Amino acid sequence: MLEAKDDAAYSYAIRTVPRNAEVIRQWEILRAIERARSGASIDALARQLNVSTRTIRRDLDALQTAGFPLYDDKLEGKTRWKLSGEPFKGLETGFTLSEVCALYFSRTLVECLAGSPFHSDLARAFARVERVLTPRVRRFLDRLPAIMAVKTAPGIKRGDSASAEIIARLVEATLYQRKAVMRYDSASSGRTKEYAIDPYRLVYAAGGLYLFGYVQQYREVRTFAVERIRQLSLLEERFDAPNANEVDEAFAHSLGVHQGAPQLVDVEFAARVAPYVKDRVWHASQHMTDRPDGSILLRLNVTIDWALRSWILSFGPFARVVGPPALAEEIFDELEEARLRYIPRLEFDLAPDRARQDDDQRSLPLETS
Repeated sequence: MLEAKDDAAYSYAIRTVPRNAEVIRQWEILRAIERARSGASIDALARQLNVSTRTIRRDLDALQTAGFPLYDDKLEGKTRWKLSGEPFKGLETGFTLSEVCALYFSRTLVECLAGSPFHSDLARAFARVERVLTPRVRRFLDRLPAIMAVKTAPGIKRGDSASAEIIARLVEATLYQRKAVMRYDSASSGRTKEYAIDPYRLVYAAGGLYLFGYVQQYREVRTFAVERIRQLSLLEERFDAPNANEVDEAFAHSLGVHQGAPQLVDVEFAARVAPYVKDRVWHASQHMTDRPDGSILLRLNVTIDWALRSWILSFGPFARVVGPPALAEEIFDELEEARLRYIPRLEFDLAPDRARQDDDQRSLPLETS
């Protein structure tokens, strides 16, 4: 068995190992050894990872230097490498080594996805995981973000203690099906309104937390941005659990966090952006048709809302709405309004006849054929 090295030797090993390929390979070695019930031989690891046995030996040495509990054992005359779970007995959940390491590595991603309301709770949870790992193992894992990083998406500003209390009450209301009364700052009307609501579900989407619930005075299900809830009181009265299919359809037809009946939408994308569009799943209903000139036609069955219009506009001149005509006209109007915002700065550079021509074009009808 290889002897453990001191911190100076560990630092040297880390400096002399290239960052990306070696770390990925060493991670695969750890997973392969952990999956093998009776351990894994150096020859088997070399075949699996398509490298030499000498490379595997160096990787095992580096992993032991990093503090991973690797040891060799003789089985039927053959040397096999195994992992000891002893350093992780502080977690009573029965996590394996690779599970604990993956959880520790994913902390940035999880914090990003879970949103700001749970930031402090997540920080405490990951601190507990971190305490189980040895310093050398943590230093090894801290190298992994050089291979895979997470950029935090735009999100709602981090709330105060009052918003955290509201979220806690909402969680209780949804778990125990308690009716509630809330005061809400409506973005559409600009007024603070009071609602009697059956809180069905909390949904994290588009960088914010949303409440999906049945509003009694309107007799319909609506969506509320949690950061706009100013006051929430839980009632002793309970509500019946909604139909599971009804709740699952919260934002099913929207590219964002909106509700509404879906419609067929056809958008043509120029050849310049076609590869980018084809490589992604924008909505479960999408269907793409290739064109001879390299462009594509994307058909979606979605709600026509702000999220859809914003998404189309984000492609600028490389996207054109083919149908329905009403949506094409809305996009045209928004592009025209954006163009007109630049006219005051540019008009004095235009010849008089060109300026008059632009004025005439502003009144041209939209072609839908």
